[in-house]
Amino acid sequence: MTLLDRMRDVEVRLARACAASGRKREDVTVIAVTKYVSAAAAEAVVQAGIRHIGENRWPDARDKWEVLRGQAVFHYIGTLQTNKVKDVVGRFDYIHSLDRLSLAEAIHKKASSLGMRVPCFIQVNVSGEASKHGLHPEEVPDFIRQLQPFTAVQPIGLMTMAPYTDEPEQTRPVFRGLRELRDDINRSAITEQPLTELSMGMSGDFEVAVEEGATWVRLGSVLVGKEE
Repeated sequence: MTLLDRMRDVEVRLARACAASGRKREDVTVIAVTKYVSAAAAEAVVQAGIRHIGENRWPDARDKWEVLRGQAVFHYIGTLQTNKVKDVVGRFDYIHSLDRLSLAEAIHKKASSLGMRVPCFIQVNVSGEASKHGLHPEEVPDFIRQLQPFTAVQPIGLMTMAPYTDEPEQTRPVFRGLRELRDDINRSAITEQPLTELSMGMSGDFEVAVEEGATWVRLGSVLVGKEE
């Protein structure tokens, strides 16, 4: 399949998932995960009309950022070490993996020096898998309260990764759990502004994630494909 074929297929599946859950298609934004392809392939994605690009390491993203800055919105979707914050803040528009206070402090310091605020997703390990990063759901409200001194960090929503499975339906409780956690947090009014965003769903399970309320889906192989 060509890129345009994959884009059309994803659009059909997204529209179907939105219709099944009574949602509007425009409520879901696609992030093209380009970490396994070249800068030329990432540029083709943007030229085809997908504006949001996801990467999980700055060294791999550097060439793409240099080619596409000003044309694309960059999302940092990988685990972020505090000593790498200097490379990420100011280049990536969103961070999807905020999971500890030391990272929040580092983001705040770098962002403050640049006179900016960084929209961040708090990463939550809903499934409880030892291999997954993120806060346990019950830790999230206190974590949000502790973010208050870091005014350059702007929490906008939650992110999670579901277990890898051949049966996408098995991921539903994870995605539903993240949505319910966000809604509980909003009812408690512990954030300056309500958390509106849910970053969840990847190539193998994005339709279930959309049905459960995803506002951002991170799509690699099913959309971008892979290069030999």
